[in-house]
Amino acid sequence: EVQLQASGGGLVQPGGSLRLSCVASGFTFGSYDMSWVRQAPGKGPEYVSATNSGGSDYADSVKGRFVISRDMARSTVDLQMDSLKPEDTAVYYCHAEYWMTGVDFWGQGTQVTVSS
Repeated sequence: EVQLQASGGGLVQPGGSLRLSCVASGFTFGSYDMSWVRQAPGKGPEYVSATNSGGSDYADSVKGRFVISRDMARSTVDLQMDSLKPEDTAVYYCHAEYWMTGVDFWGQGTQVTVSS
């Protein structure tokens, strides 16, 4: 059974930090591009960051504040989020996609709320 278990969300004040973690199982983790996508209330999904064998990429809105990392041994992908802003408030989803076929999987999401 494929699983992407995201955790680490919570309530944080503006300027604070959170670290999200996504644990993958049930598929060949190393063959998949991994990314984080978020969805704010009343808005559509927004790409945040991705990592694959070629490197990492970030949306302009988070560049310089977020860092994505991947641990092949543990089959995890983390998102370190610093200098958080209220506009970062959203449900964050872990996403896996096999670049060759487009087969993809989604995690259940973890809520991040940035508020004073």
